[in-house]
Amino acid sequence: MKAFGKILGLVLLGLLLIIVALGFALSHLFDPNDYKDEIRQIARDKAHIELTLNGDIGWSLFPWLGLELHDASVATLAAPTQPFADLQMLGLSVRVLPLLRKEVQMSDVRVEGLNLRLTRDKDGHGNWQDIGKPATAAAPTTGTEPAASNKPESAGQPLKLDIDSLTVNNARVEYNDEQSGKQFSAESIQLSTGPVHEATSIPVKLTAFLGTNQPVMRVKTEVDGKLRFDRVLKRYQFEDMKVTGEASGEPLQGKTMTFAAQGQILVDLAANVAEWSSLKISANQLRALGEFKANSLDTTPQISGGLSIAQLDLARFLDSIGHPLPAMAPNSLSKVELVSRLSGTPSSVTFDELNLKVDDSTFTGLVAIDDFAKQAVRIQLKGDTFDADRYMPPKSAEASSASVARKAEVQSSEAGALAASGDTPLPEAPTKSGWSTARIIPVTRLKALDLNADISFGQLTLSKLPIQNAVLKANSKAGVLTLENLSGNLYKGSFAANGSLDVQPMLPVVKLQTRITNVPVEKILQSQGQKPPVTGLLTLNSNVTGSGNSQSALISSLNGTASFMLNDGVLLNANLEQQLCKGISVLNRKTLSGAPLGKDTPFKELKGTLVFRNGVASNPDMIVRIPGLSVKGDGDIDLRVLGMDYRIGIIIEGDTRAMPDPACQVGKNFVGIELPLRCRGPLELGAKACRLDKEGLGKVAAKVAGNKLTDKLEEKLGDKVSPELKNALKGLFNR
Repeated sequence: MKAFGKILGLVLLGLLLIIVALGFALSHLFDPNDYKDEIRQIARDKAHIELTLNGDIGWSLFPWLGLELHDASVATLAAPTQPFADLQMLGLSVRVLPLLRKEVQMSDVRVEGLNLRLTRDKDGHGNWQDIGKPATAAAPTTGTEPAASNKPESAGQPLKLDIDSLTVNNARVEYNDEQSGKQFSAESIQLSTGPVHEATSIPVKLTAFLGTNQPVMRVKTEVDGKLRFDRVLKRYQFEDMKVTGEASGEPLQGKTMTFAAQGQILVDLAANVAEWSSLKISANQLRALGEFKANSLDTTPQISGGLSIAQLDLARFLDSIGHPLPAMAPNSLSKVELVSRLSGTPSSVTFDELNLKVDDSTFTGLVAIDDFAKQAVRIQLKGDTFDADRYMPPKSAEASSASVARKAEVQSSEAGALAASGDTPLPEAPTKSGWSTARIIPVTRLKALDLNADISFGQLTLSKLPIQNAVLKANSKAGVLTLENLSGNLYKGSFAANGSLDVQPMLPVVKLQTRITNVPVEKILQSQGQKPPVTGLLTLNSNVTGSGNSQSALISSLNGTASFMLNDGVLLNANLEQQLCKGISVLNRKTLSGAPLGKDTPFKELKGTLVFRNGVASNPDMIVRIPGLSVKGDGDIDLRVLGMDYRIGIIIEGDTRAMPDPACQVGKNFVGIELPLRCRGPLELGAKACRLDKEGLGKVAAKVAGNKLTDKLEEKLGDKVSPELKNALKGLFNR
């Protein structure tokens, strides 16, 4: 705007010099058209511009000095053949006598067909920078006339403007930057004003079509209001300003945005402040109120103010401006409103004392962008409740297909796993993966992101898990996203996690440490839509790493360690008592008289450690404590297909209470005997995938038979056999 104002001022100065020259001609009663060459020379010598007058010059005499220029153009002396401005007609009239008092009293000023072309070349030089400068190659002035003084005019009372009206029709302004290739234009400019007097309200109306090429944009706009200025006080006001228009182009993806703004604008250059009060803004469905103030206009402007955005359907608004959101749950982001204080600079903005409502959630705190160029985002928010699941994108077709195939395989295995009888063969090991191969990490965005976030929630729903008092602290810099803390209370238990995501390598690298304490495991599984095979309070500590940009890749590259403990639990739909009774009845060589009454197996403790190697978790030390029994397990969990393969031993610890069936009566011969089970199949089946290991049972039978034979020998021989012989016999049959 400063450059344009300078250009306009120099053009007007040149025109005034032309008027003086015409006055000289008029005073000698000559036709000014006969003196075009002299007028052009005066323009070169006094205004340092190249003036071309292709049309006639109209004029009038006292008391009005009238002038009409037709088909004229103006160029700099550095490029006289490349006009930067031309016009079809300029008409104005000036009272002669007030000029002697440094007062400019004009009638209507009319400008038709003004065309202003501003260009910055590849070296960064603008053609407007040469306006008013003498040609560098111009020869020094010869003759007796003294050279024009370069001293500035003494500061005096500025000219007083008094214009009846100003009208500009069909004007065009064009800017072309050859360095960046950017172009800006304002076409079909129509400007009209009321009487122009200093320190009075001047009605102004402006319409124009604005355009850019990077990106391609077209804007139709209209400005209406009252302009007031005081050049002595350097104070400028735009009262009752109203701006309306429509915008379209590449950023809007073929959509059209209607916009409007109004308010009172004040610029005080003496105090270096600017204000925009009573602000009202609308853009399609968006409605906002506010006020802004800027200080230090002469250095780095400091902006402050307040903003209030009325409730709107944000999803619908973004779709209307060509930026639709990913698919979400119905009515998501349909009720969004914001109230905030605002501060900033030309390169930053901060929303403080923020109150943001999103659907059924309310957030308070601060959101800031410290550096627009670096995308440096700072977030400090506290929310009441927030359901993150409703804003997550739906599963991709590929992920859904993999999930369906996986579910079908599990159902097939479950149909064949008759846990009540244990007579069916072991389920087959799963082969279908339920993990998606779709990309899940926005690598490009994360590499550019500079983030520092501290967010807390009274209740957060994430992956259908209701987390109480959730805390999220994270930062991102140079392609490394660090999760400092993600913690909260879950089903009367607690959890905490920290880790990092590094997108600098070719394959993103994830590191994660988790701590879960006394969380009901069945609640977690139910929230994920799975039938829990077990219940109990889970305590888990893990430290794992993975690489890749999909669920499948991350799981397949999973490495690390974990330890787990499940207290006060129940193996659902899996009666180990039945498996035990069946094994004991075989050893007793008796037939079970009926089925056990219970269908579940309660336990006091289930614990062990896991070692992850490329997506397979080895568990060599699983232990389950059941009243009267001890269960040990050794096996693998293949997380790639969510399958398991375990060998489990059930050890009778001496519980000799009456069993539901006499065929599985526990005697002293069975104390310490380990009954073997084999568990194989989909992980979701849990203990329903376990069967009696008949191969291992044969070895147990031999051991039990040895115990019984030893007892009979002791009964027959009594004290006649030495203790050494008894021990030898026991060892023989226990091998």
